Amino acid sequence: MVGTLVIWLCAFFILIALLLLVIYQLMSLADLEFDYINPYDSSSRINGVILPEFALQGVLSLLFLITGHWMMFLFSAPILYYNVRLYQQRRHLIDVTEIFNQLNGEKKRRLIKLIYLVILLFLSLFWMIWSVLEEDE
Repeated sequence: MVGTLVIWLCAFFILIALLLLVIYQLMSLADLEFDYINPYDSSSRINGVILPEFALQGVLSLLFLITGHWMMFLFSAPILYYNVRLYQQRRHLIDVTEIFNQLNGEKKRRLIKLIYLVILLFLSLFWMIWSVLEEDE
């Protein structure tokens, strides 16, 4: 019981960290859009958290895979695949000179990621509660 609860709590905190990173990126893009910050600072802030976000997503998927939570792994695999494809195509970093041209697309990408991560968070909370209640019986 304790092992399962620890795994779900780790997944919960990793998902919270991922949500905070994506919200931070969205806030940086919104600050740029409203001209509170210059393009160089905005892109350097966002580019600084891209690789930790990708690494956390990989750790989360690996955690689900190793612990045998296949459904959660299958739910987290598409965003991991998307991140790997972005990294392979070298489109994961924001270019300072093109940031205004890509602003709407980057905001939409991060909003979709945010929605997807919120759904994953609710699913992990559901499975955490389900596994705790199942073991109590």
